[in-house]
Amino acid sequence: MSKTTHKSALNQSESTPASPHINAASAGKIKAFRKKQLTDEELKDQLLAGNKTALSRGITLVESNQVDHQKRAEKLVEACLPFAHKSIRIGITGVPGVGKSTFIEAFGSYLVKQGKKVAVLAVDPTSTISRGSILGDKTRMENLVTEENAFIRPSPSGESLGGVARKTRESIILCEAAGFDIILIETVGVGQSETTVHSMTDFFLLLKLAGAGDELQGIKRGIIEMADAIVINKADGENIKSAKMARLEFKRALHLYPPKPSDWQPEVLLCSALDQTGISEIWELIREYQSAVKKNDYFNKNRREQNKFWLLQTVDEHLKNRFYQDPKIKKALQEQLTAIENNETTPFIAAAYLLELSKTL
Repeated sequence: MSKTTHKSALNQSESTPASPHINAASAGKIKAFRKKQLTDEELKDQLLAGNKTALSRGITLVESNQVDHQKRAEKLVEACLPFAHKSIRIGITGVPGVGKSTFIEAFGSYLVKQGKKVAVLAVDPTSTISRGSILGDKTRMENLVTEENAFIRPSPSGESLGGVARKTRESIILCEAAGFDIILIETVGVGQSETTVHSMTDFFLLLKLAGAGDELQGIKRGIIEMADAIVINKADGENIKSAKMARLEFKRALHLYPPKPSDWQPEVLLCSALDQTGISEIWELIREYQSAVKKNDYFNKNRREQNKFWLLQTVDEHLKNRFYQDPKIKKALQEQLTAIENNETTPFIAAAYLLELSKTL
């Protein structure tokens, strides 16, 4: 009796496209390219030539935790640095359900029609229980993903700051080197992700909803202080009236905050990603911002400060990883955790012991 083989989605080859909606012109190139084993030099050359599959491979190296992959990724990023820094990096945030993916698809499609090359780095929430991630952005952005001049890379957030992928900054550099002049970074909209994305972008866009108690929430969380523009999304149909009222509320709230270091006065705009209204106005505002901050040199100053911030963050991360990966620390940590459970020590005494032990390593 023959057995029927059932293919599980979990067992699919990693070379299977994440979405059936792939640009027809790219499909043949992707299939042929995936079969090739490239040297690091060839991968760099293909990436710099704008090959999106090479870019995906490069980002996969950047995101990998394998030591040999990390070394190759460092060399690749370093080789791409002279060709990077020529884009505008736009962070897009908002609470879950505000319509970030729909907005990004509408906004990205508009930019592509304007002759831009758009890369979307969308970080998917990782479950703290199963460690799983849906990675569904290519499915949600089914029209944008078919554009030849668009690149969408969903990445699991892992355990990094507030859900922002640990290697997003390096991924930005690779996207810029591949010729993408607009980088859209979507946050998961929870925790510290807004703060982290703000520290790696040039323009920070906050999406809001009207009539959902979101006005006070935005003020309370202090996210408005970071925003360079607030966009009331889903301003269509019966929501238009409440959206206009919400715009007035946010405009009043903006006056409560001190002037921004960029000397830029944030605006509040209305938008319907579904009806694709208000999209061009948002892009015009971003262009106006870009012109203003380049003129007063805030653009370059901000990027320099961000680089310093991420240097310190990287050092912190490496020190922490080296601490927890040391065999002696691992053993001592388990002993101290057991001692805490048995009320034989306190967390503070245990921490002091572990830190003192680390000095001898």
